Parts: sequence; C-alpha cells; structure tokens
Amino acid sequence: MQKFVTKIVDLMREAKLFCWQGGPIIMLQIENEYGDVEKSYGQKGKDYVKWAASMALGLGAGVPWVMCKQTDAPENIIDACNGYYCDGFKPNSQTKPVLWTEDWDGWYTKWGGSLPHRPAEDLAFAVARFYQRGGSFQNYYMYFGGTNFGRTSGGPFYITSYDYDAPLDEYGLRSEPKWGHLKDLHAAIKLCEPALVAADAPQYRKLGSKQEAHIYHGHGETGGKVCAAFLANIDEHKSAHVKFNGQSYTLAPWSVSILPDCRHVAFNTAKVGAQTSVKTVESARPRVGSMSILQEVVRQDNVSYISKSWMALKEPIGIWGENNFTFQGLLEHLNVTKDRSDYLWHKTRINVTEDDISFWKKNGANPTVSIDSMRDVLRVFVNKQLSGSVVGHWVKAVQPVSFVQGNNDLLLLTQTVGLQNYGAFLEMDGAGFRGKAKLTGFKNGDMDLSKSSWTYQVGLKGEAEKIYTVEHNEKAEWSTLETDVSSSIFMWYKTYFDTPDGTDPVVLDLESMGKGQAWVNGHHIGRYWNIISQKDGCEKACDYRGAYNSDKCTTNCGQPTQTRYYVPRSWLKPSSNLLVLFEETGGNPFKILVKTVTAGILCGQVSESHYPPLRKWSTPDYINGTLSIDSVAPEVHLHCEDGHVISSIEFASYGTPRGSCHRFSIGKCHASNSISIVSEACKGRNSCFIEVSNTAFRSDPCSGILKTLAVMARCSSTQNTSDLGF
Repeated sequence: MQKFVTKIVDLMREAKLFCWQGGPIIMLQIENEYGDVEKSYGQKGKDYVKWAASMALGLGAGVPWVMCKQTDAPENIIDACNGYYCDGFKPNSQTKPVLWTEDWDGWYTKWGGSLPHRPAEDLAFAVARFYQRGGSFQNYYMYFGGTNFGRTSGGPFYITSYDYDAPLDEYGLRSEPKWGHLKDLHAAIKLCEPALVAADAPQYRKLGSKQEAHIYHGHGETGGKVCAAFLANIDEHKSAHVKFNGQSYTLAPWSVSILPDCRHVAFNTAKVGAQTSVKTVESARPRVGSMSILQEVVRQDNVSYISKSWMALKEPIGIWGENNFTFQGLLEHLNVTKDRSDYLWHKTRINVTEDDISFWKKNGANPTVSIDSMRDVLRVFVNKQLSGSVVGHWVKAVQPVSFVQGNNDLLLLTQTVGLQNYGAFLEMDGAGFRGKAKLTGFKNGDMDLSKSSWTYQVGLKGEAEKIYTVEHNEKAEWSTLETDVSSSIFMWYKTYFDTPDGTDPVVLDLESMGKGQAWVNGHHIGRYWNIISQKDGCEKACDYRGAYNSDKCTTNCGQPTQTRYYVPRSWLKPSSNLLVLFEETGGNPFKILVKTVTAGILCGQVSESHYPPLRKWSTPDYINGTLSIDSVAPEVHLHCEDGHVISSIEFASYGTPRGSCHRFSIGKCHASNSISIVSEACKGRNSCFIEVSNTAFRSDPCSGILKTLAVMARCSSTQNTSDLGF
C-alpha cells in the first residue's frame, strides 16, 4: 500500500498538479470509510489508522489529507462526512473544517431491484442546510454517472449501469430538473460568498418551533458590510410564515430559503424553476446506401432491429479444455478462477444402481443436490442437461436432479455477478460454495459431495479463444442462425451493425435476451440480465419531504432492471461493427435494437411568484444599484443538449395551465398568443428565456389571478432540422 500511495503522490508532484505548483489538487484522501469496519479488527484496526495517516503525511504532498467517516482520525488528518445529510456533522477537533466528501445524490441499483431516485428538492435542501450550519466543503457522489464496463460491477449483483440518478447521467446527458436545480442552488450560494468567508461562524436565530435562521455577516474585501442568511423550515409537513429582520417570509415544508443580501430570497430548495427533461430513446436509422446484405435491418411492426443476419456457436457444457485439473473436494471459486472469468465448472461422476432407480420409482421421489450456502448463480447439469439454477448471495441451494442407471456426469457451474466490494474481511468473502454439499435421496443414504473427486475448468471455451474480438472471431466455427430456431442456452451469437448518424449516445436494447455478456468490436460492454424488479415498493407520487433513504421514491417496479447498455461512440467505426454476445439462458438476438438516447422533450413550469432569475443578480445594473431585484420578473429557461435545437413547441400556456410535463392542458385562464410568443423566442435555438409576465405576453389574460407559464418543447438534432431552415 505504501508503495502504491507513494507512486501516486510522486506522479502528481512530477506533473505539477498540486495547488502550490499551480495545479488543481487542493486535497488528498487516504483510506475510505475505514471507520465503519475498524472495530472488526480490534487494536490492529486502530493501529492501522495511525500508520496510514503517518505514512500519508510523510510523503510531503503539501496539501491537506482527509479520512472519510473516521472519527478517530489523527490530529493532522481531517475527518470528513459521507452520507445523505451532513449538516449536523462535527469533526473531531475544532481546528478542523467541516467537510462533506460524499453527498449521496442517488444510490446503487441491483439486478432485480427498482431504480433509486433522490428528489432534487431534498438534495438541494441537504446542501443548503450544510452550508447554513457552517459547512466548508461539499462534494457530490456521484455528480456524473457512469458504466461498469466488462466485469467491473461490484456489490455483488450491481447492474452494469452506474447511473446513480446523478445530475449528469450515464451517457453525459443532464438529468433535469436535478442538474438545473443544483446549478441554481450553487449560483445562490455563490452570491453569499462574500458573507460566508467574512464570518468565522454563523449567528443562530430561532424563528419558530421548527424554523431557524443562520446569518453570516462581516466586512467584505472592500471594507463594506456584507450579510447573507439561510432561513430553514425543517417541518416535514407544513409551510411556515416567519418574520426575519422585519420582513415576512413563507417557507415551504422541508426547505431552505437563501438570502444573499439578508433581505431578498434568491432561491428556495423546494421551489423548482429548472426545466424537466424527458429522455427519448429512438431506434437508429440505417445510413442510406450503406447497408450490406449482412447488415440489412429487419423491419417488423415499425421497429428497426439490428440485423437479420446472425451467426451462432454452441458453448460446450462442462469440461472443454486440456487445462483442467482434478482435486479431492470442493475448492473455493475465486481461489481457482483468480477472477479471470465469472464461470467455474465442477464435474464429478455419480454411479447409480438399479436399486437406486427402483427406490426412486417406488417412493415417487428424485435425488437432490443440497449445498449449505452458495453465491451468486449456480447451474446444475446432469449428463450435460440443465436440471435447474439457484440465484442468491450465500443462500442454501436445493436442486432436484434425475439420473440414469450407471455412470452420470454431475456438473456444477458456479458464477459470480460482481465481487464483494465493501465490508470487513471482504477479501475472505469468496465465491462458489460454503459448508457441506451432498446428494440426498439415495437408497443407501446421502452422498457427501464435499469429499468427492472433482474436475475443474475455469471459464468458457469462447472466452479462452477470444471469439468476441475482431482478431479472433473468424477462427471460430460459426454457423448461420435461422430465424425460426428456438432459443438455446449457452450460445454465442455475432452480427455486424452500422453506427447511427449524429452524436447522440448509442445503446444496445437487449430486452429480448436472457442473461449473459456482450462485446462490441472486442470491447466488453458488460453483463446483461433481463431480470424483472419487484412489483411493489414504488410510490405513485414521490414526496420530497422528510429524510431520504434508498427505498424512498424508487421507480421502475415490475419492469426489467436494465435493458439498455451503453456503447461509447469512441468504440465504434462508421460501419461493420462486430457485436458478439454470450447467452446463458436463451434469448432472441433477432430482436436486439441499436438505439440513440437524448433529452428529446423539455418542460418548464414557472409562476409569477417564482424568484427572479439568478443570473440577474450578477448583472452590472443590479451591482451598481440601477436595477432593483424586486422589479425583475421570473422566467422559464429551456435548453437542449449540445448539437440540438428546439424544433417545435408542443404546448404553451400563460395563465392557469393544469397538469405536469407530458400531461399539460389549458386551464380556465389562457393567453391565446402563448404558442406564438414562446415559438418566436425558442424555435431554432439551442436555448431560450421566456419572461413570465403580462408584458411578455402583451396582455393580462385574467386580472388578479396568479399566472403560470407552462411549456413543453421538442429538441431535435441540428442534422435533422437543417431541412426546416433552422
């Protein structure tokens, strides 16, 4: 460990990346959340923390070191907070700043689980509360989602996507309104910066039973007085009306209002003015004139499938190579595979007598493979025929089997679906089997498989021969796959496809497949598994109020956990991209789709009661005093992803529109020129601002009534809108 950490610090120093060298690195971290497991190691755990801290400090990096969730961090190491909320966190010394190193804005997803979702309002509330109560530094985990390419997903059972409900999703697209709401939040906090850095600590003022203010004030860099305030309502259910500095304020439940000048509200965490974006997934259109016979797209029910020409290869069931070995007893999975593959074959010979067959017929029973504990997937074969499968994390496995008289080959295939990636003694978690394994139901009693002679084979033959690569796939004995052939287990499939036009992220839709792994041009895009999440547990409406946990506001119940798998465009060629899949349980490759993803639909909904746009606070007119922030109207801001423009306005109503995104409808009050005003401001542009005021819409459609502007717009690639004159 010391050699590794030293190497990394030396690399950073040589590249002049530390802040004292003019680089961007202001802080380093040693260990991660070791405090959660430290007690498991007793005194050795405590000694290790001291050693790690001393070792890190001795490297002379010239920047502070932190330890996350480490309450016994030594004097010169800053202990930091990780969690959903850190506003109540205090480091173990008053000389240390309050750091939030992991602000969890979502959570992990497991195969067969629903999708976690943390509401933007609650996330903003947590961040505002942190700075309100004296926080110094805050970092999102994750700000940018990602992908567990190859077999890198942990857990075990974490899915291939590492989207995490982050503000920027797995593909790099903005997740709205979360991204926009946080952008506004930090713009508001930035406006408070002069006061935040002028005061050593905020002044606390109680405003109600569950309402409070924290005020930062002092003298700014120019010597003038500066003041900023945070007003919080921690009531989970009710709004509150409070008095602060002689002014009246209404605070939504579970919210914080930010006042950069101790008077005007610039932002409230529960009041979302940012747009909502709806991700649209479209089947890729083939390049005109570029499709060979091999790449011709199958069209059925108006769906464009990836290819009508597939080739197949059967993966051998059981021991397939000369590099197998035999051992008396059952070995631990990872000690054998060294994690070179998910798969480990175990084979033993079972002799069945005529008396056994008669015994089973007489009693109407079958023998059973019984294993005390196994993880993650076990497949049981007899004479190369699948008897059944067991899935779970250290669960008992009981699988009935059928034998014929004489010698039978019993094959056990253990599989990993990600390795244990957290916890004490995680290196000892292992895989495969624990405890005893036996065959029950024989006339003369149970058979102890734990002491049997087993032949082991690591991995798949196709893996070993690298038939998924561009260089080696042609060496395999592929055969043409007919469209009417029923699906089979343990099959390799391959085809070729062209890259979709444009720059939108590319995904493979593998909903028609079962479970396996996929490669594109030799790049391992990850494991896939068409497993359905639980039907119950998702709320019809997500209530942001109250403390968040990973089971709150989940989505996608009763649906496959993941069907779309990201393929970076940097891995693709313009045409003839090789796609290879290994399918374990049976699927239909003819229904695989290549798709593109973008934020195709935008919605904005802002009322006259919303706050003025934060960008107005930084204008010269406001700074020099010629503009009063009270006179600035709120606005709807729409913005497409790069390379896209607003191609149409699907809905617009200034008045009292009803519903929400995708379900807007005109209310009793409606400005008839709404569509034309919004279209004039937005169509053909990447982004636009529409003021929410009678002036902007040239009339008052209903005097004395609070009005709202609701807009739904469609974004299109600039390549697709050139014929429209944009």
